[in-house]
Amino acid sequence: LYFDPTTEEIWDYVGGVTDVRARRLKLIGPPVTRFREDPVRMLRAVRLAAKVGVAIEPKTAAPIPKLASLIQNVPPARLFDEMQKLLLSGHAAETLGSLRAHGLSHGLLPLLDVILEQPLGTRFIDAALASTDARIRAGKPVSPAFLFATLLWHEVLQQWTVAKSRGEKAIPSLFEAMDRVLEAQAERIAIPRRFEANIKEIWSLQPRFEQRAGSRPYRLLEHERFRAAYDFLALRGQSGEVPQALVDWWTRFQDAGESERQAMLKPDEAPKKGRRSRGRGRKRREGDGDSAPPPGTSAAAADERSEPE
Repeated sequence: LYFDPTTEEIWDYVGGVTDVRARRLKLIGPPVTRFREDPVRMLRAVRLAAKVGVAIEPKTAAPIPKLASLIQNVPPARLFDEMQKLLLSGHAAETLGSLRAHGLSHGLLPLLDVILEQPLGTRFIDAALASTDARIRAGKPVSPAFLFATLLWHEVLQQWTVAKSRGEKAIPSLFEAMDRVLEAQAERIAIPRRFEANIKEIWSLQPRFEQRAGSRPYRLLEHERFRAAYDFLALRGQSGEVPQALVDWWTRFQDAGESERQAMLKPDEAPKKGRRSRGRGRKRREGDGDSAPPPGTSAAAADERSEPE
């Protein structure tokens, strides 16, 4: 559509005004030809229809499932840009549902179909998308890394659970699962390394929320990714993946005063220490994880130790 500001006339060569009034999205030209020229147009049609609340014209929508495989020919970097627009449109929940309805989800996010087949994974992703859409509509900032972390988390969780069931150590197996999932995803969507690092940090901090003894909660509070990791934990609690009581504890702990924090610590969750050899002093070393830092002492100053596995 073109607008002439002098005469205040709309120049419409393709019947666009009629389509706007009918709330209908239609391609200009033969849909099959246009989609073959640029397969990304299929993604854009679905995204725009969901964003502005219009229906895709049947003739435009009909060839999409048949041509969905053309998405495989789109460069990963360009596909990531399109996915980012889609997920940050403020209507991600509706758009992802429409992608599946039009046969576009498989191969777009290769792990998405697997995730959505899991009841727990579905609740988790629905909660994440609803939260993201609400923030965008309210004008609040949203991190693409956080959103991709939610979409891929249950594949990481599944592989991590399998590894632990085989007797592998928890923390090393978590990092191996993270690497495998991100490597598989990189074949289709080129997630920038700056996002990949943030995604890994959000995931890797999740086991540390279960450690509520000694100085560990203080150190976690000071981590630069604490807020994102806490929001991620809250979504896990909302979906039933972790006890809501754990989320509530951290919600209260981060806003509590020092005396209340001391009372909230759970010594029973402290890692079991090996028996000391006889004859050695019984004095505890500074920075041991079974006692919290005294009031006024920065937790960051405590000695960093390996997290339990």
